[in-house]
Amino acid sequence: MTTTTLAVLVPLLPFLGAAAGLLLGRTAPGFVRPLAVLPTLVSLVFAAVVAVRQGGDQAINAATELTPTGSVPIDLALYIDGFAALVAVLVGVVATCVQIYSTGYLRDDPRYPSYAALVSLFTSAMLLVVYSGDLMVLLVGWEIMGICSYFLVGHYWETPEARAASIKAFLVTKLGDVPFLIGLFALATDAGSFRITKVLGTVASGGLDHPTLIALLLLAGVAGKSAQFPLHTWLPDAMAGPTPVSALIHAATMVAAGVYFVARLLPVFEASQAAMIVLAVMAAITMVGSGLAALAQDDIKRVLAYSTIGQLGYMTGALAVADRGAAVFHLLSHGAFKALLFLAAGVIIHAAGTNSLAAMSRMGHLRDRVPDAYWTMTVALLALAAIPPFSGFFSKESVLGAAEHVATGHTEHAPGPAGWLVLVAGLLTALLTAAYAMRLWLLAFRGRGAEAPDHGRQPLTMTVVLWVLAVPSLAVGALAYPVLPDWFDGRDLTPTLTTSVLGTGVALVGGIVTYAAWRHTTALAARVPLGAVAAHPEGDAAKVEAEAIASHAPAYGGVAYAPDPSDPGRLLLGPLHRHAAVGFHLDAVYRTLFVRPVQGGASLVRFLDREVVDTYVRGAGALPRWLGIAVRRAQTGNVQTYVSALLAGTVVLAVAAVLVATGA
Repeated sequence: MTTTTLAVLVPLLPFLGAAAGLLLGRTAPGFVRPLAVLPTLVSLVFAAVVAVRQGGDQAINAATELTPTGSVPIDLALYIDGFAALVAVLVGVVATCVQIYSTGYLRDDPRYPSYAALVSLFTSAMLLVVYSGDLMVLLVGWEIMGICSYFLVGHYWETPEARAASIKAFLVTKLGDVPFLIGLFALATDAGSFRITKVLGTVASGGLDHPTLIALLLLAGVAGKSAQFPLHTWLPDAMAGPTPVSALIHAATMVAAGVYFVARLLPVFEASQAAMIVLAVMAAITMVGSGLAALAQDDIKRVLAYSTIGQLGYMTGALAVADRGAAVFHLLSHGAFKALLFLAAGVIIHAAGTNSLAAMSRMGHLRDRVPDAYWTMTVALLALAAIPPFSGFFSKESVLGAAEHVATGHTEHAPGPAGWLVLVAGLLTALLTAAYAMRLWLLAFRGRGAEAPDHGRQPLTMTVVLWVLAVPSLAVGALAYPVLPDWFDGRDLTPTLTTSVLGTGVALVGGIVTYAAWRHTTALAARVPLGAVAAHPEGDAAKVEAEAIASHAPAYGGVAYAPDPSDPGRLLLGPLHRHAAVGFHLDAVYRTLFVRPVQGGASLVRFLDREVVDTYVRGAGALPRWLGIAVRRAQTGNVQTYVSALLAGTVVLAVAAVLVATGA
C-alpha cells in the first residue's frame, strides 16, 4: 500500500473499531475486546510504517476537496511532517497499552463495551488532529475528543464527583473552544484557505493582517484543551474517571492536542511578539502553580494530574521560545512516563483500596504487594523528576537549553523576556517536580503501620503493559539525540552544560530536602498511634476505584480524611499548604465571578418567566373563560328578557346615531 493509503487507515481503523464495538457490544460481547485492541494495534503498526517511510524528509501532503464552500474551501487533506509522524506513533503506543490494560482493569464492568468504543473513538479523533492538513477537519477531531472526554470522565456516573467532573471538563474546554473557532475563521480569512500549507505560506510572506488577535484567540482554545492557566482547573477533577482514561488523556490525547497545534502552526504565533510573551507568562504561571499544588495533594491521581499540567507548561514554554523541536521532544518523552505513572497508580489503588496517600502511608509493605508497579513507577518518577539518564532529563533539559539561548540572546526567534521567564520558572519547577515525585514515592511505598490489604494478583495484561512503557521511560531520551533532529527540522536538541547542571542540581536538592523533611516528620509521627486502616473487601480494580473517587471515605472510613503527620509537603509548604491543596482557590474565584452570576441570572429569568410571562399566558386563558361565564349567565331561556335586551340595544343604537348626526 502507498504511504498515503496507510496514513488514511491510521485514524480510520480505530473509528471502525469503535463503530463495530458499539453495534456488537450487546449482541456479541465476545468480540468486544478484540475490537477494542486489534484496530488500535494495527493502526499503531501503520503509523510506525508511515513514520519510517516519512523519515523526517519532505512532508507527505495530499488533499481532495471535501465540499465546495465558496471562497474558503474545506479539503480532506493530509499533512504529515516529522512531528506528525512521531506524535501519531506515540498516540498509537499509549492507546494500545490503555486498551490492553483496560481488558483486565475493567474486566467485570458491565459498561466496558461502550467504554472501549469511546476510547477507540477518542484515539481516532486525536490521530485525525495529528494527520490533518486542513484546519476545519482538524477541528472535527478536536471537538470529538471533547465529547468523548465528557463520557469517559463520567464513566462512573453513579458518583456525584464523576458527574460534576465530566460537566466541568466539557464546559471549561468549550469555553476555550469558542474563541478558538473564531481565531480559525479569522486565520482562514487572512490566508484565504483552511489548508495548513497555505496558512504557513501566507505567514511566511507576511500576509496576516491581524497576527496578534488571531494568535491570542487560538491560545484561548489551547489553554482550555491543554489545561494551561487559567483554564486548567478541569484536569485535576477529571481524575474521577477510570485510571486508564486518565493515562490516555494525560499522555497522548486531549491535553497533547493543544501543544501539538501550536507546534504545527508556530509561525503564526511567532508573527506576534505580544503573543509569544503571553504564551511565556501562561507557561511560567502554569509550571510553578501546578508544582506547588501537586506538593499539597493527597489523592495520588490528583498529584499526577497537577504534574501533567506542569509538564505541559514546559512544552508551552518551549514553544514560547520558538523551539517546537524541544516541545515535541518533551511531549514524546512525557507521553511514555506519564502513561506509565497513571497505569501503575491504577495497580497501587487496587492493592491499597484507596486513592489517598495519607492512607497508603499508614500501610506497611505495600510495595511488596505490587512489585511490578513499585519498580516501574520508580522509573517513571525518576523520569518525571528529570534525573539522568532517564528520558525526562533529556527532553526537559532541551526545553531549558532553548530558553537559555533566547534569554542570553544566542537566538532571536523569540523575545528575550520570554526566554528569562521560561528559564527561571522551569528551574523552579524542576525543584518542585523532584519534591512532589519524592513525596509521592515515600508516602506510597515507605508507609509504616498495619499490613497492607491483600486483594490478590493483578491480571497479567495490567503488569505487562507497565514493563512495556518502562522501556521508553528509560531509553528514549538518550537514543533520541542522534535521531530526532532529522524529524525536527534539523534543530539541535542537545541541552547546554549550564542548564543541565542547574536543572539536575535543583532536582537533586528538591528530592533530598523532601526526603529529609519526611524523615523529620516521620520521627515526630512515630510518637502518635497510627491507627488501623480499613481493608476493602475483595473486588476488581474498577470497583475499588469507583468507590475511592475523590473523597475515599464511603468505603474506607475516616482514616482517608485524617491528615498524615508524616507528610513532608505540609512541612515544606508551611502556611501555603492549605491554599495549594485547593488549587489556590481558583475554582472559588470562578464560582464567584461566573457560576454564581449565571445561576443568579437563571433564577431571575425563571422568576420573570413564572411571575410575568406566565401571568400574561394565564390571563389570556382566563379572559375568554370569564366572558364565557358572563354570556352563559345571560342565557336564561326567558323570551321576554331577550326581547327587552333587543329593544334596549335598539334604543341605544338610535340615540348614538342621533348624537353622531347632530355632531356632524
